Amino acid sequence: MADDAIKDLVSQGLAAAKSGSQVAAKATAEIQNDAKHPDLKAALQQGNETSKQWSQRIDQAVQEVGGVPAIENQILQAHYDVSKKIRQDAKDDQSRDLGIIAAGQLALHYWIASFGTLQSYAAKVGMTQTADNMRKSVEEAKQADEQHTQLARSIMG
Repeated sequence: MADDAIKDLVSQGLAAAKSGSQVAAKATAEIQNDAKHPDLKAALQQGNETSKQWSQRIDQAVQEVGGVPAIENQILQAHYDVSKKIRQDAKDDQSRDLGIIAAGQLALHYWIASFGTLQSYAAKVGMTQTADNMRKSVEEAKQADEQHTQLARSIMG
């Protein structure tokens, strides 16, 4: 496969990531308002700050590829819609908080896959800054996933 074709894949992946960041930003305040456990609220706040860093890295990568078209990220929109349904249907605060964690982990796994793929493709075509930024983002997403797992265990007792 020619490097131009891989660069096109990087551009498409970044377009999806940029759109996904916008979905995540829209959902953040709503989800934080629904969370009740103080440790979950703190984790969500930390996640919001990390998401802002990811968005900045995505924007840097978009500049490196020369821009991307605006698209809708239907995958993360679906994650958000499921999260909203889980929160609305929760029977109590504990189940709502655990549902928030579960939905958040699904989204984190999306980001791990997305950032990891972009890292590999960007490295292949010599986009070293993008590759490094995506590597950092993968590591942060994996760390957040582990924190969510520990938090869920703590909430369950």
